[in-house]
Amino acid sequence: MNDILLGKGERDVLLLGKYANRHGLVAGATGTGKSVSLMVMAEGFSRLGVPVFLADVKGDLAGLCQPGTANDRIQARIEKLALGDWSPQAAPVVFWDLYGAKGHPVRATVSEMGPTLLGRVLELNDTQDGVLQVGFKLADDNGLLLLDLDDLRALLTFLSENAKQVSAQYGLVSPQSIGAIQRALLRLEADGGERFFGEPALDLADFMRQDMSGRGIVNVLCAEQLIFKPKLYATFLLWLLSELFENLPEVGDLEVPKLVFFFDEAHLLFDDAPPSLRQRVEQVVRLIRSKGVGVYFISQLPDDVPENILGQLGNRVQHALRAFTPRDQKAVKTAAQTFAPNPKFKVVDAITQLGVGEALVSTLQEGGIPLPVERTYMVPPRCRIGTITDEERAVVRARSPIGTRYDTAINRESAHERLSQRNAAPTPSPVPAPGGTPPPTGAPPPAAGKPAAQGPGVSGMLRDWLLGSNRRQGAIEAFTKQTVRTVGSQLGRQIVRGILGGSTRR
Repeated sequence: MNDILLGKGERDVLLLGKYANRHGLVAGATGTGKSVSLMVMAEGFSRLGVPVFLADVKGDLAGLCQPGTANDRIQARIEKLALGDWSPQAAPVVFWDLYGAKGHPVRATVSEMGPTLLGRVLELNDTQDGVLQVGFKLADDNGLLLLDLDDLRALLTFLSENAKQVSAQYGLVSPQSIGAIQRALLRLEADGGERFFGEPALDLADFMRQDMSGRGIVNVLCAEQLIFKPKLYATFLLWLLSELFENLPEVGDLEVPKLVFFFDEAHLLFDDAPPSLRQRVEQVVRLIRSKGVGVYFISQLPDDVPENILGQLGNRVQHALRAFTPRDQKAVKTAAQTFAPNPKFKVVDAITQLGVGEALVSTLQEGGIPLPVERTYMVPPRCRIGTITDEERAVVRARSPIGTRYDTAINRESAHERLSQRNAAPTPSPVPAPGGTPPPTGAPPPAAGKPAAQGPGVSGMLRDWLLGSNRRQGAIEAFTKQTVRTVGSQLGRQIVRGILGGSTRR
């Protein structure tokens, strides 16, 4: 059966695999059991052969890689729920870490991130964001690869040095906005962001694996440090979600999802997000279901998720809320209104009375009909509840199916190298040295006190610098040939940006 037993109330409460891609929400106050419910769902999907991605912001989800132990508390729950087939079992886990300390490094190129999401990470205003858009457009038009922050800095330097020509062709580019972006890059570097941008970039296929026994791999992002950089954390997860949306084919409704994505601390995604970004997130959440991906938001309060997105979450697990403040009381009412009512109890009262390990659960049943909310005793996970040691983590990492593919950074030729080569090339003198070849006849000298006429615009100027001309041979030409072999044809270089500013390559 393609179902996951979440717990028991007056009936068995099941999460049906065929409706797991209809998304979900796990909410509740701190210490009420959200993380344990998440572990139950993650290892349940893994047993169904579904790969899982989740972020471990407290370090306790790493216990998925170790078998659990039936202590007195767990044994009592097993007996209460009559779980005759319960046995300790570890899930197949691969650890990832943006900083590369506790797992495989996760990297994306600057081009893949795109100007929209990058602008949010850098906290740019509309004017600065427009300048960043111009920079990306110029790089695309000229086949400049933006792989890491060095490439982006080189591009910004070029914009600053050629602001007049760029503004004439692409729109106003002010030195003040460029300076603000450069300062924001310094802050991003201080937060460790330079480790995220570069190559080898993440291959989504490595997130969608099964082990030798057919169980789905649980990809755990170690985020104990990343969570202190909320903009980077939220933007990385949003980028990952958009990459899945852009690259996965349409598959419709499957018996089980192709991937389940848990978005912990979901409020960080929507805090201070502009309306346009919220609208795009809503689009992705609505449409990614047809790609076979289920998205589950984890947060303390259900109203941390915007109403338009909340309405798309068909599977709900609501742990206890404490109505100590007016905001809490409003959240309790909001949570109660999102459930299919059960005439046997008042949902608003039950939410504040739940104990640890209890939840109000409603999942989609046959025909996509919501189960009337059930007061549920959640089953215990089969894995360890709690953290792991450094030695245990090292063992898991050593037997990773990914191997060392991502552990060493690669720095190939890109915008930084090409623009640096342009700066290093000697500039031809408009006046020949004494005894040299005179200028061609019919070419009038520049008028006194006036600059020479401009060339064919910034693209032509950049092309001459990079590809050479009839006056510039040798090193530039040789470098260009090598670069062309690396980058490929112009069609291969063209970057096509997607709905959230991510990219796909033609």
